[in-house]
Formats: sequence, C-alpha cells, structure tokens
Amino acid sequence: MPAITAEAFNALLVEKLPMGVALGIRAETIGKGSARLIMPFGPHLTRPVDVVCGPALMTLADVALYAAVLSAIGLQEMAVTSNLNISFLRKAERCDIVAEASLLKQGRRLAMGAVELINAETDELVSHVTATYAIP
Repeated sequence: MPAITAEAFNALLVEKLPMGVALGIRAETIGKGSARLIMPFGPHLTRPVDVVCGPALMTLADVALYAAVLSAIGLQEMAVTSNLNISFLRKAERCDIVAEASLLKQGRRLAMGAVELINAETDELVSHVTATYAIP
C-alpha cells in the first residue's frame, strides 16, 4: 500500500508546488514505488511550433518521480532532486503527456527512479528520464 494517495499528493501539489499546478499536472494513480501523472496540453506549454517544450516535460518527470518517492517514504516534503537526466526521443505535438514513474532503488538517503513520458493520444514514448532524489 502506498504511503501517500493520489488525492493527498494532488492536495500537496496545490499547497506546495504551484508550478506543477500552473502546468496542470495531476496524479491519476499512485502505487507503492510508482506513480502515473498527466499533464494536459495547453498553449502555455509550447514552443513556437506547437511542440510541448522541454522544461515542461522535465517538470512533469520530476513531479512524477517525487510522487513515486513519497509513495515509498511518506510525506517528507524536503525530499529533493539531486540529479535528473532526460533523453528527448520524439516531438510531443499538441498532446496530453502521461508520466509513468517507478522507483528503481531506494536506500536510506537516496532513491533512484525512472520516468517514461508518453504521448497520451498515440502511446508513443516521448522522453525517458532517470533521476535521483535525496531523502532527508
């Protein structure tokens, strides 16, 4: 059973992560060590050619892994990203983006995970992310 629910995480977003709210990010489901979030498409996310911009994709991935980390360790607001690597695989043209995050390894002080960013309309993998979180 996850240490935080999707509803509780969404409430945390509203209270503590206003940038995530501004991007429209919300958790759909959270399991122990995993999370599925969505970022609906909007013109505020695009580059001049109607492609979802890299910073929005990176933010979604970071928030998704934060949800996965909290699902394992509980509500520790100061768990923070210490490293994030992203590979942009294809354009995300005018589409909602789904983030599927999972923990790969969790220790006492660090948690490492991976996130797949997926075009919600075509199920194509848009970006692949690995990241490490420092646990207080």
